[in-house]
Amino acid sequence: MVSSSSDVEKMRHTLSHVLAAAVRELYPTTTFGVGPAIENGFYYDIDFGDVKVSDADLARIEKKMRGIIARKCKMVRREVSREDAMKWAQENGQKYKVELIEELPEGETISFYDLVDPKTDEVLFSDLCKGPHVENLEEIGAFKLMRVAGAYWRGDEKREMLTRIYGVAFETEGELEEYLKRQEEAKRRDHRKLGKELDLFCFSDLVGAGLPLFTPRGTVLREELSELSLGMRGRAGFKKVWTPHITKVDLYKKSGHYAKFGEELFMVHSQVNGEEFALKPMNCPHHAQIFASRPRTYKEMPVRYMEATTDYRDEKTGELGGLSRVRSLTQDDSHVFCRKDQIKSEIQTLVGIVRRLYATVGMDKLKARLSYRDSSDKYLGDPELWKMAQEQIKQAAIDNGLDYFEQEGEAAFYGPKIDFMAEDALGREHQVATVQLDFVQPERFGLEFVNEKGEKERPVMIHHATLGSIERFMSVFIEHTGGWFPLWCAPEQVRVLTVNDKVEGYVDEVEKVLRGVVLEEPVRGNELRYEVDRSDDSLGKKIKRATEMKIPVVLIVGEKDAAESVVSVRTRDGEEKVKLDELKGWLMEKSRK
Repeated sequence: MVSSSSDVEKMRHTLSHVLAAAVRELYPTTTFGVGPAIENGFYYDIDFGDVKVSDADLARIEKKMRGIIARKCKMVRREVSREDAMKWAQENGQKYKVELIEELPEGETISFYDLVDPKTDEVLFSDLCKGPHVENLEEIGAFKLMRVAGAYWRGDEKREMLTRIYGVAFETEGELEEYLKRQEEAKRRDHRKLGKELDLFCFSDLVGAGLPLFTPRGTVLREELSELSLGMRGRAGFKKVWTPHITKVDLYKKSGHYAKFGEELFMVHSQVNGEEFALKPMNCPHHAQIFASRPRTYKEMPVRYMEATTDYRDEKTGELGGLSRVRSLTQDDSHVFCRKDQIKSEIQTLVGIVRRLYATVGMDKLKARLSYRDSSDKYLGDPELWKMAQEQIKQAAIDNGLDYFEQEGEAAFYGPKIDFMAEDALGREHQVATVQLDFVQPERFGLEFVNEKGEKERPVMIHHATLGSIERFMSVFIEHTGGWFPLWCAPEQVRVLTVNDKVEGYVDEVEKVLRGVVLEEPVRGNELRYEVDRSDDSLGKKIKRATEMKIPVVLIVGEKDAAESVVSVRTRDGEEKVKLDELKGWLMEKSRK
């Protein structure tokens, strides 16, 4: 049995080979792409030709896999020459393997793994692979095939569409069962499902893929979250700015974004003079232009701008999914222009904002990924500045007591980052807020201020997003809460249910109290959002509707309640009676939790 994380990965990688062997037995004409181990499991990309394989075929494939495992086969590694590897691929009609072999560097060791039956020495399956794998299939723990999906070869939508079969694997049956339970809960919490059930957002083919439309209820939720972020940053000294949604392409050429992300731009051409514009994909170059619009001195530094604005990116259709990845994304974007000796305090302020916001939304288990550059040439700027910036990022993480880890190759092209990872109710990690140092754009745009010596000095630019893409954060937040939003941001906070028409006069008194409630925390100055269900339906049906819409507070008003000047309150925590003259205070207190 496997016993460590590396052993688990070996098991999962081995299972991708067992999957391929089972598929080869059932579908002899298939050709194979790649089959790696992934988080929680494995997959294999397979070309089935004209044969259509769906989720309905997984049980049959899994049964064949278990039969292979029962034979206690061994995984045997062998090294071959480039010529022999190519001969094998060509003779077996494995065109994808031919392509992989052709791309291997000269002199690199080429290895195969054979799945061998120890009783007969029969080779059940051979595959080009670097490994590693378990030595014997007896070491494989619990697994299950999960789903079939489409996947372009090499991730290129201009290439062949292959069939990807996903599986999950764990050391024990208990771990597998726990994972499957979490997956079922994840399906119930799927933001696309809840978005429809709770009437939060929709999509239209006439509008276009990846362009969500928010209903009145969904708009309340996104604006409450945005106001939470804006309010916290506003109290930390950030000032609102506004920038247009289109800009000359020259701006992004100057900033360096065009060379890196030109393919993601939506292009707009002027019909008047043919000038080329783009829908803005990010906001930092615009904010840099505001900073550069007049002379600056050290006395006004740092300069802090914030904006909640929609950007546009031409994402591939196959990568779009609900609100998780869209073409129109609203960012709660911030940029700080500061002196080098202010970097530490500014990062400390931003870390504090992140911690407060995620504590407020109930996702306070935060880790920090320190995202550094690697040795590739995809980064701009002086390597010595990068070294200094990465040291400052790490020191900031230490000074702020962050639970952090370091990762090369994840930096922005202009500087290193602190990327915050939040854990949701199902234990899944999501990248959320970010703090990024940038020495490149101030240089490219020639930004400057006059220091205390009367000399011109280059500022440092700090990029920050607290929620990031509001759409993406909403997808995470909807699933984290399961649609049971905290009172302060719920689209409908209170619903009043009447037992019969005889209580109408008392309902007017209840409404008067509700209209006087103005919630101050965590988003300030919000009048209470409530509705009254006066329908002729039974109380049971009214309660069912309110529960299905996940209304945080339900007030039931009957004749006895009217006589006693109370309301019957239903929440997820239970039921209680609240005096009418105490209802306002009760709701104010509830909003703070």
